[in-house]
Amino acid sequence: MSKQSYRVCLCFRRRFKMAVAQAPEDVKNLFEMYSENGLMNVDGLHKFLVEYQKEDETTTDDAQKIIDGSTHLPKNGLHVEAFFRHLFSDTNSPQVSLGVHHDMNAPLSHYFIFTGHNSYLTGNQLNSDCSDVPIINALKRGVRVIELDIWPNSEKDDVHVLHGGTLTAPVTLLKCLSSIKEYAFVSSDFPVVITLEDHLTPDLQAKAANMITETLGDILFTPGSEVFKEFPSPETLKKRIIISTKPPKDYTEAKEDKDKENDLKSDKADDEAEPHENKPKQKKAPEYKRLIAIHAGKPKGGLDECLEVDPEKVRRLSLSELELEKAAETHGKQIVRFTQRNMLRVYPKGIRVDSSNYNPMIAWLHGAQMVAFNMQGCDKHLWLMHGMFKANGQCGYVKKPDFLLNTNEIFDPEVKHSEKTILKVTVYLGEGWYYDFDHTHFDPYSPPDFYVKVGIAGVPADKQMTKSKIVEDSWVPSWNQEFEFHLTMPQLALLRIEVHEYDMSEKDDFAGQTCLPVSEIRSGIRAVPLMDKKGDKYNNVKLLMRFEFTNPS
Repeated sequence: MSKQSYRVCLCFRRRFKMAVAQAPEDVKNLFEMYSENGLMNVDGLHKFLVEYQKEDETTTDDAQKIIDGSTHLPKNGLHVEAFFRHLFSDTNSPQVSLGVHHDMNAPLSHYFIFTGHNSYLTGNQLNSDCSDVPIINALKRGVRVIELDIWPNSEKDDVHVLHGGTLTAPVTLLKCLSSIKEYAFVSSDFPVVITLEDHLTPDLQAKAANMITETLGDILFTPGSEVFKEFPSPETLKKRIIISTKPPKDYTEAKEDKDKENDLKSDKADDEAEPHENKPKQKKAPEYKRLIAIHAGKPKGGLDECLEVDPEKVRRLSLSELELEKAAETHGKQIVRFTQRNMLRVYPKGIRVDSSNYNPMIAWLHGAQMVAFNMQGCDKHLWLMHGMFKANGQCGYVKKPDFLLNTNEIFDPEVKHSEKTILKVTVYLGEGWYYDFDHTHFDPYSPPDFYVKVGIAGVPADKQMTKSKIVEDSWVPSWNQEFEFHLTMPQLALLRIEVHEYDMSEKDDFAGQTCLPVSEIRSGIRAVPLMDKKGDKYNNVKLLMRFEFTNPS
């Protein structure tokens, strides 16, 4: 070990001992309860894990492994510092570690799916570069739906991906497809859907079809002429890539539709727009149409027609966030009924040129599977999206709650429901900023003044945000505060946690965040790692917290 590494290690030990000195009374009392003569042996540790941490399936062998993994002597048990270090370790995760544990054999329409919007953009919606890099990053994070806007190049002889009508610099379709093939299944084996916003002429549709077929090869799922009466399941589509877009029409048919529907255009020309066809004698490309597994489109007429359920076939409908909000006011139950069999994709309103996002909860509450987000941003709504898809082993598919799938009694999003559970959250202390931030990052002259915000994102009745006291001048702040949340729909609830540094004269500094699906939070005392604004985990920053679920009285 180098001298510098030794100094860092020594500094870490000193600061951890400072944290141990600040260990909450709950931790000290628990150690006393499950130890003898200042040592927690394997039986005491096993008893603690089962009784207090509610880890019912933990064995004495598991407890022994924790003791064996401790760097502290003696090896026949844990003293208080080793016990505290275990509680504050990455192995003591706040989330259930079951991998993929939802039923993956239901139709695709029964799942929330991790969905990107304009997946090729590196920045804003107006003049940023188009690239395969954000597509690769999204797939690595577990995103399962990639959106590509496909246009003719300037010579009209190739297919480019870009945000039409803007100054965004294009990238070739071939490059995007090659990267999707290479990275599609690095984070999850479950299917990737490519949604195409198609602005191609029929000859270029044929060229695109050839690119897609040759590039993706055997992993491309092609339904042929079959129209699904029910979508296949994620399990049957493992390691397959699916194409979703609106089937092309002959020019004359498309032109008639456009003339009738010009007054119904939404604030963004989404993939429900007709393919660009400027030659009346051109025919649709059959090769292209045969690739489409999930058919998209808006039927003629109003909302009632859009949300009509056809027992003979399933489809995908796209609505902007504003269209969904308006539709939810009058057609809430119809939207839920529609999404039980069909796909609903929701996308950001057109004025979000900064690539910001919207509250996904209204879409999820109505059963929308594809809530399309700008993944290149770092806003609070994106943190919620990351939180939702931490569930189910982070595979990109989360089974919708049963109440959204019950065909006998259609769920009404407007009805307020009774309390189902109470979640008690205790924030004990935090650690790690000293190592992950420059020592003058928060304040050039003194240690930081940290506080924590804890809250719930969910249905309106459950939504709440609370704030702890400010702990002044400490890199290892100790709050020891409890918060209580009464939840009517814990299945859709996300626990929001943010840490900020108080600044009297300017905006408070960001110091970390995370978002956890309430349905997968483990009871007991847990080490909660924090993320940066982009959702990437800090090396050392974490909170020691306690979670307890109780029934309403």
